[in-house]
Amino acid sequence: MANPENDDFLDDIESAEADAYAEELEEFSDEAIEVDSLRAERDSLKDKWMRALADAENSRKRADKQRRDAEMYGGSKLARDLLPVYDNMKRALEAAGDKTDENAPLIEGLELTMRELVNTFRKHGIEPIAPAVGDKFDPNIHEAMFEAPVPGTKAGEIIQVSAEGFWLSDRLLRPAQVGVSSMPAS
Repeated sequence: MANPENDDFLDDIESAEADAYAEELEEFSDEAIEVDSLRAERDSLKDKWMRALADAENSRKRADKQRRDAEMYGGSKLARDLLPVYDNMKRALEAAGDKTDENAPLIEGLELTMRELVNTFRKHGIEPIAPAVGDKFDPNIHEAMFEAPVPGTKAGEIIQVSAEGFWLSDRLLRPAQVGVSSMPAS
């Protein structure tokens, strides 16, 4: 015979076990949600950290490049301003002509000053571009000051050098100023 009190007691135990099991599931579910939330937050923070690290590395590289460029090309404005001094010294030496007893000290002084200027240019990475008559015109390093048909030349040949050009390391500081033949093809 079944005892109703016993059945109620068993129902109460089953209900209590079910409630306890439900609470455990709920706690486990809450913990799982919390773990998922923490993982998402960790992944987000890791992504931000990696981006910040990459940004810092890029900034360091950019600053390093700017520092190297400043070292190599920082004096370009001063160098550009000194080029007319070089041109004038060269013209003075050409105008002085041959050395005579009278002008020998002046010419020697000009030559020494010119040599010192060229050595200082080289020390700072400034190299001349010295085209010769008959060379082919290159628009990357020459500036055509005029064109003229000169017999015995080909179109595009340099017929006169007005001023030398200069490189500053690997950059063009000033193109060489030249006259170019425009002789038509025969």
